[in-house]
Amino acid sequence: MQLAKQLFQVKGLDYCIRSAEIRDAAQLEKVRLQIDGETENMDRERGEAYLDAAAFERLIEEDAKSSRNLFLVADVDGQIAGFSRCEGNALNRTKHQVEFGVGVLQKFWGYRIGRKLLESSIHWADAQEIKKMNLKVLERNEKAIELYAKCGFKVEGTLKMDKRLADGNYYDTVVMGRIR
Repeated sequence: MQLAKQLFQVKGLDYCIRSAEIRDAAQLEKVRLQIDGETENMDRERGEAYLDAAAFERLIEEDAKSSRNLFLVADVDGQIAGFSRCEGNALNRTKHQVEFGVGVLQKFWGYRIGRKLLESSIHWADAQEIKKMNLKVLERNEKAIELYAKCGFKVEGTLKMDKRLADGNYYDTVVMGRIR
């Protein structure tokens, strides 16, 4: 599904939120790899579940054709600063919901890019009459949990000892949902 381009200026940084395009695939390959290495808040370590440019091209094409998927990028003068994705499915019992995920390059933290990607995704989901958005967030990512709560997400549960991080300790994952 495609979304109209939205322009933002935050703390002197101009950027737009727009639908991912095929031409973004090579950049997305690098950006995802970098984001995975910059924080432990993601599901993957750097290089795990690696997607090359061709895989991103296929994903972008499939998402553009689906009324239940949305792939957005944050574009700063032609450079991808972050991305988000809503992924649904066609199963009758669960086609009313989508799973949301987001990643922003560390050098662009603090410019509300993650928030704008989330808000754009919520607006899209509401317009598509999607009843529920789901997400998972590491328990120690308090800023993200606070943002999600401000945007209408509620804690639905906790996955105990869900992730093992570099310090060797296990951490819980918070499951959150937003019902329209």
